[in-house]
Amino acid sequence: MRALIDLQKKLFPDVLEIMQRRYQLLHYIRLMQPVGRRALSDNSQLAERTVRSEVDFLSKQGAVEITSRGMHLTYEGQTILEQLAEFIKDVTGIKVLEQQLKEKLKLDHVVVIPGDSDELDWVKQEMGKACVEYLKTHLDTGETVAITGGSTMASVAEMMTPLEKANHCMFVPARGGLGERVENQANTICAEMAKKARGDYRLLYVPDPLSEESYQTIIEEPSIKEILNMIRNASIVIHGVGDAITMAERRKTPQTQLEIINERQAVGEAFGYYFNQTGEIVHKVRTVGLQLEDLPSAGDVIAVAGGKSKAQAIASYFQPGQSNVLITDEGAGLELIRDYPL
Repeated sequence: MRALIDLQKKLFPDVLEIMQRRYQLLHYIRLMQPVGRRALSDNSQLAERTVRSEVDFLSKQGAVEITSRGMHLTYEGQTILEQLAEFIKDVTGIKVLEQQLKEKLKLDHVVVIPGDSDELDWVKQEMGKACVEYLKTHLDTGETVAITGGSTMASVAEMMTPLEKANHCMFVPARGGLGERVENQANTICAEMAKKARGDYRLLYVPDPLSEESYQTIIEEPSIKEILNMIRNASIVIHGVGDAITMAERRKTPQTQLEIINERQAVGEAFGYYFNQTGEIVHKVRTVGLQLEDLPSAGDVIAVAGGKSKAQAIASYFQPGQSNVLITDEGAGLELIRDYPL
């Protein structure tokens, strides 16, 4: 296919450009439907005149239906979008980028979503959708799935659909989090994912972070012990990776600890661990839940993180090689290849 694409680029460059534009419009319509032309123009960054012309063409082809409420994809349009996905990845070089990241980070599987989630909100949604698609093919009956908190994990929950084998699966929060915004807490995300997937769930009602004394007391509680055992024996772990300072500020980290994080030049955070640029753990927040040492027992550890601004954080986290699957976007992927040798 690569040879055919290269030939098309030389002989029919306009064809590929038009195909990419129409694919992009179908993609936006699916995410925003029902959507009007002006909103579609603003989000796709195409002139409204161009959008009108392309939408008219797509409508005549039966891919888009225009109603008084706005445009939405037809079954035909959805089919075209799905069938074109891999081809567009080849055309845009995304497949090559996925392979480069897979080799560079020594991972089993990498998915790269076109775009940059720092600039476009829908890219984060597409990362969530890619994570759901991965679960559809890798989740087995009776397994336990552990999920951390954060805005990216909230996108995974938002895009969750019923999973064929989820009715006998258990979803659990990977950690506590009563100090965060409710919509970004692991408990909230876990419950939403389980309901949409049609699985069961258990919750972990403990603050995050904790003092050492409180931690030792809480983990001895029988009900906490039971849920912790389930978390530590999860078959699949889904988590985000954050910028160190952003995460520290979001958790309202005490000034003394914030100074330590700054002095030790932390750049990335995951599971309450802060990493410097070489992947060394420079600070740890005491939390009830999954620890880094628990990860090797999990079958799949899926990191979902994107945006050019997070490239350094992602690179720092993967230095020790904690996860085997990465779902990211083009913004972070290109930055990782270019600027962060591992």
